[in-house]
Amino acid sequence: MPELPEVETVRRGLKKYFENEKIKDLKIIYPKLLDSDRTEFIEKVVGSTVSRIDRRGKFLLFRLDNNLTIVSHLRMEGRYSVEAAQEAPHKHTEMIFELENGKQVFYDDTRKFGKMKLVKSGNEAVEVKSIGSMGPEPVESDLTFDYFYNRLQKSKKAVKALLLDQNNVAGIGNIYADEVLWLSEISPLRPTNEISEEEADNLRENIIRELAFAIENGGSTVHSFIDASGHTGRMQDKLHAYGRAGQPCERDGGELIKIRVAQRGTTYCPKCQK
Repeated sequence: MPELPEVETVRRGLKKYFENEKIKDLKIIYPKLLDSDRTEFIEKVVGSTVSRIDRRGKFLLFRLDNNLTIVSHLRMEGRYSVEAAQEAPHKHTEMIFELENGKQVFYDDTRKFGKMKLVKSGNEAVEVKSIGSMGPEPVESDLTFDYFYNRLQKSKKAVKALLLDQNNVAGIGNIYADEVLWLSEISPLRPTNEISEEEADNLRENIIRELAFAIENGGSTVHSFIDASGHTGRMQDKLHAYGRAGQPCERDGGELIKIRVAQRGTTYCPKCQK
């Protein structure tokens, strides 16, 4: 599943081609993509202009000039691409936005798990429950130490599980949970209430820095992720733990192992991640 850095990379790519463009027509090839009434979706979207593209956690928010917002979640394999006017739908294209400037924006999804919902702008937290319950963005101004440490102290679950829960911190998935725990030298199995203030502060800082670094590097392409221009990310070449089971730890040479935590494959170094 694309995580925050990948979704932010898609947002920035689409901003160049989709923002301030008028939607001339809409082709809905896979109606189950919509969590809204199909007829109303078409009526409200066609003829509108995308005034801004925002992001909240792993959600893309296409702000329209008629005070409506398309909320889009890529789920496992969803992707957007900008295509020429004559380009035919791809094998897994589910929706096509035809723009007045002649270009097209395709939404493709091989697994068909992605969803779109049309809501009143500013009402996303009410109409999309997972946005309403979502934790703060992993940036300095939002993810404060007091908030983060209190969340850790109030739970006894494994720290990897807490990080994956979007109600605690927005946007962290399997890749970056493994990475920030490796950087912080904390075992993914550690009960969160056993993490000291010093460790919590270090973990918080690593979350903020690592996700910003991943965005700078265009996200991680470990399965099928590409940006809106069809480019793969560069972050996968800079990962220290995720996907490196059986290889030596870059810090101490110990063998990285893979276990399951919170029903997710988890790679870590048992020698240095205490």
